[in-house]
Amino acid sequence: MRILSVSNFYDTHGGGLERVAAQLNHEFAAVGYQVAWAASDADGLPESPATLIGLNCSNPTEKLTGLPMPIPGLRAITRLWRAVRDADAVVIHDALYITSMFAMLFAKTAKKPTILVQHIGVIPFASALLNSLLRLANFLITRPMIASADGLAFISATVRDDLLGSPPRRKSLLVFNGVDQSVFHPHQRLPRNETRARWKLPTDAPLAVFVGRFVEKKGLRVLRLLAQQRPEVHFALLGQGSIEPGDWGLTNVHVLGQQPQSLIADLYRAADMLLLPSVGEGYPLVVQEAMACGLPVICGDGSAKADPAAHRWLIGVDIDLADPHGSAARCAAAIEALAASPVDTAAMARHAAENYDWGRMAAVLLESLPPAIR
Repeated sequence: MRILSVSNFYDTHGGGLERVAAQLNHEFAAVGYQVAWAASDADGLPESPATLIGLNCSNPTEKLTGLPMPIPGLRAITRLWRAVRDADAVVIHDALYITSMFAMLFAKTAKKPTILVQHIGVIPFASALLNSLLRLANFLITRPMIASADGLAFISATVRDDLLGSPPRRKSLLVFNGVDQSVFHPHQRLPRNETRARWKLPTDAPLAVFVGRFVEKKGLRVLRLLAQQRPEVHFALLGQGSIEPGDWGLTNVHVLGQQPQSLIADLYRAADMLLLPSVGEGYPLVVQEAMACGLPVICGDGSAKADPAAHRWLIGVDIDLADPHGSAARCAAAIEALAASPVDTAAMARHAAENYDWGRMAAVLLESLPPAIR
C-alpha cells in the first residue's frame, strides 16, 4: 500500500513539524508501506526511505513574519496532484499551508482517505493585524480542513482544545510525538564540564539552552530581554532564522547554529534548563527530547499543558509577544522558581521514555486508516 506524506518543508528546513513527518515516514516504511513525501524543496532534499516529491515553492512570509508559508507554482501543484492520485492514503501535516489545502482538495477529488495531523493551534503574534488575519484563516481554512479529514490527530491537548473546544466537538486522536531514545536519554556520554568547554561555554554559571528557529513566534525578543536582565545566566542558542542573536552584543548569549541531534543531546545533559518562550506551539519536539535527557524545561503555558500527564514537570510561563518585558520578567521568575524547587528529573525522563515512542505514534495513525489499506 502507498502512503503519501505532505508537509510544508522537508526536515532540511530545521523545523519540528518537518522532523515529525520525516520520522513517521521512516516508521511507515519500516512496517512495509511504500511511502512518498511531498514538500517544498527550498532547503534541499533529505535522506529518506520515502520517494521524495520536491515541490518548487516560494516562501516570502517567513522572513517578514517568522511564519513559513511555502507557495507552490503550477508545476508543483501538478506534481502534488499526481502524487495524491497515485497514493492509497494521504497523511497531511497541519491544515494551514497551501500545499496541505491542495493535498486535501486533491484527495477528496480522487476519493483517497486522509489523516490530518494538526501540530499547531492559535499563534498569538505581537501584531494585531497578523492576529486578525490568522484568526480569519483558522475560521476559513483550518476548521473546514479539520471537518474534511477522514482521520484527525492532534499532537497536543492544548491545540485540540483550541480548535475543537473542551470537550472536543468531534472524534479525534491525541498522539504525542516520539523521541529517539538511543540519542535522547539521561546518561552522560561526556563529563558535563567537558561538553560545555567544547562549546566555549562557562562551566561555573547557570546555562539555559534554546533550540528552534530564530523567529518572532519562538520568543527571540523575550530571550534578548531576559539575557539583559539576567547577565549571570548564560544562554546557548541553537538554530537559525531571520533574527540574528549574534548582533545583540550580549556576552552571555552564545549562538551555536544548527547542530546534529547527538550534540544537542549532549548539551541538554550539560545544561541547567531548556528555555523556550514560544507561542502558538503544539508540543515542541525539543521539549520532549529535553525531558528525555532529564533537563528541566521552562516553556510557554500552552506547551506545558500539551501532555496533561507531564504538566507537573514542566514550568509554564505566560508568554505575550505584545508584552516582551513582562514575559521576560515572568521567565526570570520561573528560573528563580526552578532553583528554589527543583524538578524530579528522573521521573520526568522515565515518563518520556515510557510514553514518547515513534513506532507507537505511527501505529495509532495507521489504525485510523480504512481496513483495506491497513
